[in-house]
Amino acid sequence: MKFKQFALTSLACLSTLALVACGSNSSSKNEETISVGIIQYAEHDALSSSRKGFLEALEKGGYVEGENLKVDLQNSQGDQANLQTMVDQLAGKNDLNFAIATPAAQALLNVDQETPAVFTAVTDPVSAGLVDSLEKPGGNMTGSIDATDVKGQVDMLVKVVPEAKTIGIFYNSSEVNSEVQAKEAQKALEALGKTVVIKTVTSTNDVQQVMTSLANQVDAIYLPTDNTVASTASTIGEILKDKKVPAIGSDEAVLEAVLFTYGVDYHAIGVQAGELALEILDGKDPADLSVQKPETAAIAVNQEMAKALGIEAETIQKLTK
Repeated sequence: MKFKQFALTSLACLSTLALVACGSNSSSKNEETISVGIIQYAEHDALSSSRKGFLEALEKGGYVEGENLKVDLQNSQGDQANLQTMVDQLAGKNDLNFAIATPAAQALLNVDQETPAVFTAVTDPVSAGLVDSLEKPGGNMTGSIDATDVKGQVDMLVKVVPEAKTIGIFYNSSEVNSEVQAKEAQKALEALGKTVVIKTVTSTNDVQQVMTSLANQVDAIYLPTDNTVASTASTIGEILKDKKVPAIGSDEAVLEAVLFTYGVDYHAIGVQAGELALEILDGKDPADLSVQKPETAAIAVNQEMAKALGIEAETIQKLTK
């Protein structure tokens, strides 16, 4: 009888210890510090907003910078030489890497095909050589894209400035993302019977001269998602105010340059990328995690530009709803 009682008591103790151990493992899921490398292509609001969204998603998932998360942030400031040096510093050094914008993701993949990686602010990762397909990435990378509804943007621009007959398109020809959108916009505009004038640059040094030339030739301008455009938004904005040329931009990073923006919420796609990172940190293979498309759109009106062009901001907001 005593033996039976002892055995039952021992069994109860072991069960209790097992439960305690399980509880301990559950609560310490994120106690081990992980390291995340971040390579951001340039410094402007859209890309920085994506980075903030990414880190917020990690924090919500239990990874807090300074506690159990170590972040190595590198920003190439749009310089290709800097970019190469910085991705070399990240290669093989972290549990996961995060690339913001196509050039950053391409440079990272060139030096590291082993470390799990997530990207964002990439328009066409298949054409950029980052993944095999959106559904099945197939390598060490997956992420969230900033592919915009280009036809929808063109329709919005024409709705706001229906009298515009010649439309300009301006972008950096070395950015794959921008070129993809520019071609789509050209096709959509020509289908509407508009004359299209395309001007490109390869660096910020040429923006003022080329944009001034374009503004003299057109009635309105379409600006795709483009890091060079975002970095020179204030310069472009001054030119377009002076020339009285309305423009549409693909994200709020270029709001200073345009009449209104209609496009991707970069903070939101950063959050989506962060959620993918959490799945990877939980043991999933990026090769099997589908690339995420934008779930929300963002519309913003540049009140100052509207006033300069003599267009009612309220009218634009009504038309773009």
